[in-house]
Amino acid sequence: MTGKTGRFDSLLAILLMLGLISCNDSLIYTDVSEMPDSEWNLFNNPDFGFPVSDTTKSTNLFFTIRTGSQYPYRNIFLFVTTKAPDGKSVTDTLEYEMADEKGNWLGKGFGDINELKLPYRQNVFFPMKGTYHVIIRHGMRTQDLKGVYDIGLSVEKFEK
Repeated sequence: MTGKTGRFDSLLAILLMLGLISCNDSLIYTDVSEMPDSEWNLFNNPDFGFPVSDTTKSTNLFFTIRTGSQYPYRNIFLFVTTKAPDGKSVTDTLEYEMADEKGNWLGKGFGDINELKLPYRQNVFFPMKGTYHVIIRHGMRTQDLKGVYDIGLSVEKFEK
């Protein structure tokens, strides 16, 4: 995005992130990767690196995706690679519903923006200290996935 609209979307993403931080004291880490021109290119693979210093407590991981009316599908496939500080990695193939069978968007939103919080992993222990990386690639059948404003990762304390 360029011009005033791009600045507005960037400001909106920052405000949403600050709102999440201020309302959630269980939040350990959060970051957002904005998609240029509201298109998620197949080769644009956001890499979220977060530090782990406590290996005794479990966490929950969530993705937050913001889409607009140009998003053409009811679902999204993601290839998610998690890399440990020692270099070992595991890749998951995930599918999330973005809209119900009637075409109503899931999540919350206003105007053209719809935000959906997607659970990734629950009650996860990270076995070693250091920086873990979560790398996300979309798995849709198009190189440029239109209508995706941004995708983010949140790491939260596990609460029963």
